[in-house]
Amino acid sequence: MDTENIPRRFEFARDSFAFANELVWEYLPDAATGKTVMVPRRPKPDYSHRCFALVRAVRQFFYHARFVADQPEASAEAGRRLVRAVMARSLRTPSKDREKIVIPGHAGLREFSRAHEKAIKAECGGAWRSYFLRSHWRMVFPFSRAHQTRTAKSLAAALGKNHLPILHLVKFPALSINHAIILFGVTETRPGWEFDFYDPNNPVAPERLRFDRATRTFILPANACWLGGELDVSHICRSWFF
Repeated sequence: MDTENIPRRFEFARDSFAFANELVWEYLPDAATGKTVMVPRRPKPDYSHRCFALVRAVRQFFYHARFVADQPEASAEAGRRLVRAVMARSLRTPSKDREKIVIPGHAGLREFSRAHEKAIKAECGGAWRSYFLRSHWRMVFPFSRAHQTRTAKSLAAALGKNHLPILHLVKFPALSINHAIILFGVTETRPGWEFDFYDPNNPVAPERLRFDRATRTFILPANACWLGGELDVSHICRSWFF
């Protein structure tokens, strides 16, 4: 990937969606067993199971769109055509700046997604994108500690080149988490690395994934769909095979 095609860093407040991938379940701890209890959310969400679709779309806009705030805003129909054009571009290779799709009337994706939420949701793809992925086969095979260490190092290197790695977070066979996020920042610490990420379930603030060198394990703090703890990470959307 030519890093000259990505002249700026990802900014959460500008480059993420204003809306959320809504959760179907509430994930609550059972004090008696220590396990996770899933309770259906009420009212039932109308936009869910799109975590993989949304992280893919965030990268598409970052790689292929150029927002120009001082031009007149596109109409609803023109906005939908712009979303469709962005989503038709390569998932892995960013456009050169002069070839990027110009989106007028907004300073970034967050503003644009607030104004054109319906069109974006329609064009990003259905829930099937979170189920029918080439990368899903990987979770059924054991994740060795050596593999996770290599993954952490490669993610840190990719972020150093201004790439945006997409991760599949899993616990198999328990499937207490089966989720997608996109990384945009990294800090090396004495214990390992801390990765900043956009979680499509949480449009409010970025979150952080930690890798511990001593245990060679990724650790995610508790959030709306995870009670916190160790999990496995697969780096996806980086080749035709993944």
